[in-house]
Amino acid sequence: MRHTLCHVSDFVGILLSVRRGHGSDTSTLSTLMAVSNGSTVELLYIHQQLFNVSFNEGPITKLTVVMLIFLFFIYLNMIMLYSLMSKRVFIETPRYILFAHMLLNDSIHLLFTVVLYCVGLALLKLVIVACALTVFVSSTTFRNAPLNLAVMSLERYIAICFPLRHAEIATRKRTYLAIVFIWSIGSLNFMIDLFYRIVMDPNILTTHILCTRETLFIKAWQLDVFSALNILYFVGVSLIIIFTYISIMISARSVSSNKDSATKAHRTVLLHFVQLGLCLTAFLYSAIERAAAMLGNSSLYLDVRYLAFLFILVLPRCMSPLIYGLRDNALKPLFIYYFRCGSGRVKPIVNVH
Repeated sequence: MRHTLCHVSDFVGILLSVRRGHGSDTSTLSTLMAVSNGSTVELLYIHQQLFNVSFNEGPITKLTVVMLIFLFFIYLNMIMLYSLMSKRVFIETPRYILFAHMLLNDSIHLLFTVVLYCVGLALLKLVIVACALTVFVSSTTFRNAPLNLAVMSLERYIAICFPLRHAEIATRKRTYLAIVFIWSIGSLNFMIDLFYRIVMDPNILTTHILCTRETLFIKAWQLDVFSALNILYFVGVSLIIIFTYISIMISARSVSSNKDSATKAHRTVLLHFVQLGLCLTAFLYSAIERAAAMLGNSSLYLDVRYLAFLFILVLPRCMSPLIYGLRDNALKPLFIYYFRCGSGRVKPIVNVH
């Protein structure tokens, strides 16, 4: 641990010298790479903090773009949530409850991701407890997204393949229990890491750190477990969505089934798979970040990392109301009505099938 702290101290010194204008891009990258002792945690930490050395080189415009996109899509999500809450039929229907949870989860994830981005950009140090809380919400909501998609796909599977038992199985109470289960599974790994940090670090209430997910790790194995569980979650969710997709497709070909409902459910599950793919793009972020850091040009690294942050971490989370909500015939008219502030049209009547 002492060896790691020495490397971090050296790294901070290099950051400060770069911010004063010393050293070329290539020499800076080379020195930063030499500081690392080769461990996965330190290497990721260096890649993440390298972004901060050029705070004075014009990121204000980039930050403004990120904030405008964030605020616009948060506005869309809030309108969609308000539309869902305005009708009792939406509140009582399991698939709309799950969709509302997805919107809320993605909005929270966007908020805390942008907060971490701003904190990192300003090189602000947070108390470990405050950092842990922020990262906990961001990490948990990241994992909640695919789990919620799996539950939504299972709900459509039950509705099409077991229509007579759907009302019995997919109740409001069980839907809320499923949401609790999603949050429990999504937060389990981080809670274990946080407990381990509390036990191993008695100064957790007073120590200030540059806040990233990796700086909360004490041992390299924690990062390996974190990555392995992410892969396990997404593989498991992929299998569930593929299973429900095939089952609904088979049901759609059945003579006894409601072909219109089956076709709609078939398309819905396919969209869930597309959304899962958008969630999976987040795993490309670290790979792109590392590759850009090895190019030997800090300006190029900053640009690539910003674009990756915008198009891989932010925008995919903004697509939920566009991919799912706006194609729903019951929700779309109400959303458009509230988006226009209720002016110029009669409030639409909602028919949920």
